[in-house]
Amino acid sequence: MGKVIRSRCSSPFALIGLAFALIVVVLHKTDSAYSQSAFQPGASGAYEYHKQAAIRINNLAGNIHSEADAKVYVSEIVSWFAKELPPVWASGGIYRRVAHAEYKAVSDPTGLIPEQRIADVWNEYVRETGAPDETLVTAAEIHTMRDAEFSTARFVWSQVNQSVWTMPNVYALGANGKVAYGCRAVEAIRVFYDLYRFPQNLRSARERIQKDVVASEEFEKRDKSLASHPRTSYRLEAHADSNPIRPAEQNYVREHGVVSYERMLKRLFDELFLSER
Repeated sequence: MGKVIRSRCSSPFALIGLAFALIVVVLHKTDSAYSQSAFQPGASGAYEYHKQAAIRINNLAGNIHSEADAKVYVSEIVSWFAKELPPVWASGGIYRRVAHAEYKAVSDPTGLIPEQRIADVWNEYVRETGAPDETLVTAAEIHTMRDAEFSTARFVWSQVNQSVWTMPNVYALGANGKVAYGCRAVEAIRVFYDLYRFPQNLRSARERIQKDVVASEEFEKRDKSLASHPRTSYRLEAHADSNPIRPAEQNYVREHGVVSYERMLKRLFDELFLSER
């Protein structure tokens, strides 16, 4: 039976990400090993329920024409994670701020959150918590991560599975149909969640940059191959990996206390959405 994977991260930073972390609907044996059988349409009533919810939210993400539309979209996601969110989200202040930024991003390309700002905010978090230098990120690495994630999401959404994890409409795209050099608001928080929860994605992005491999171009080649090999099968997997962020985070809390940690996170959130204060 399909299950919803709940994050076990307890940090406020992870919870901020969790508000917009796109949920994976899978049949699983552990938190880090996902079975491809969960991606089979009609696997269970829960699968169909989550599929329809994903389609609805994805449609909302792709049809934002006013700030009211953006509020509906963001509030849908907040409602989805209502049980996991910290009390501060109940007031609506944060998600209204994010919704305003989301509308700005879709209504005007200059309203996108620059990848460099995202990198700067993340790197500030890394340095303040004392995390290893390997977790620092560049704007180019963020762009490469997003390129791969969007290409994967678009393929999986159309060919394998429609879940909240694979919604393609959350991404900011340029005129060429590929990811822009800035993010929509929800997508930006998704980037932080990925950096925090899946450091292997950053390492993979670095490898692609070194090898001069562009994921979206590889998918285009694969699409052409699929035309002549329609029965090609795919397996989606996630593997356990060490996370150098969490020990640094825990040490910071032990040395400075939870209040200082939460104050830092609020400041970083303000820096990310600096125009929405």
